[in-house]
Amino acid sequence: MKLFFHKLTHWEYWPFQIVYTPIYFLWAYYSIKAKSIFFFNASNPTIKNGGFMMESKKQIYNLIPKKYYPKTELIRVGTSLEDIMKVIENAAIAYPFIAKPDIGLRGSGVKKIETATDLKQYAEKANFDFIVQNLIPYKNEIGIFYVRYPHEKQGRITGMVAKEFLTITGNGYATIEELIKENPRYELQLKVLKQEYGNKLQEILPIGEQVNLVPYGNHARGAKFIDVSHWITPRLTETFNEMCAQIPGFYFGRLDIMYDTLGDLEQGKNFLIVELNGAASEPTHIYDPKHSLLFAWKELARHITYMYEISAANYQKGFPYLAHNVGMKEYRSHQMQNKKIVNF
Repeated sequence: MKLFFHKLTHWEYWPFQIVYTPIYFLWAYYSIKAKSIFFFNASNPTIKNGGFMMESKKQIYNLIPKKYYPKTELIRVGTSLEDIMKVIENAAIAYPFIAKPDIGLRGSGVKKIETATDLKQYAEKANFDFIVQNLIPYKNEIGIFYVRYPHEKQGRITGMVAKEFLTITGNGYATIEELIKENPRYELQLKVLKQEYGNKLQEILPIGEQVNLVPYGNHARGAKFIDVSHWITPRLTETFNEMCAQIPGFYFGRLDIMYDTLGDLEQGKNFLIVELNGAASEPTHIYDPKHSLLFAWKELARHITYMYEISAANYQKGFPYLAHNVGMKEYRSHQMQNKKIVNF
């Protein structure tokens, strides 16, 4: 009951369909104006479906200069373990590393691979293409929403979100599971954590020892999102304009970044891109618990308007919207892919 009321009184946990209900009407309005439900296809012309559905993470990484993201390799479904090991060795990807679906779903299927046994289990279970990627050595994660109209040389950062990982601190007498239960946000992840850590959750941590149980900043996996849009500065905007100008056809989306210090990030140093998300990106600063649902609706509406206007401008330049029959086929494929990830 405690967890039920926590979810009931915090809209950030409400079903996606409920939160987005007013936004569907705005989408319908823009679809009528564009004469296409799938107008988003033109928002980022070099990314499949604009980055709204069925987009490959590896193909997006290939658009980004290699200095901006960790070493990443694609593993096709059905690849033998021996061949996977060769790919990892040749790419100099070291344990521990991250494995995640090439076509993902809100952080599902992302796993830290500690050993060859972990890799074997992941590869045998995965019925989808996945990528393996070096761990990023920086301690902080942030999401930066970037928007640029096609006629502009300079874009803008429209929102920033910092992420607090699912980290617990030992007190010398409580088990890891007991520490998890002290925080409703963490306790909501307990079932998944039990599957991943098993009996380790019964260990007692020494006083002050910290353990990061989920080393990636995903809301669905227990991370707390904090709106830090007040960190946006002209220098930071300049840094991201310089970088995003090197990513062909990218106009609208969120870059998830791991970095060392904010000062370094402003200067374009000591950071790497975790992922670049296109048309399906949410302005995730809305999920800060301090924000109301009304605030979230306003921000979602603002960003969908950006996406429509960018798509319409690119359409005028000759980039097509997705044909309805093609779009429906892609949508059905997207639903099937989602089921694979959820079942995984």
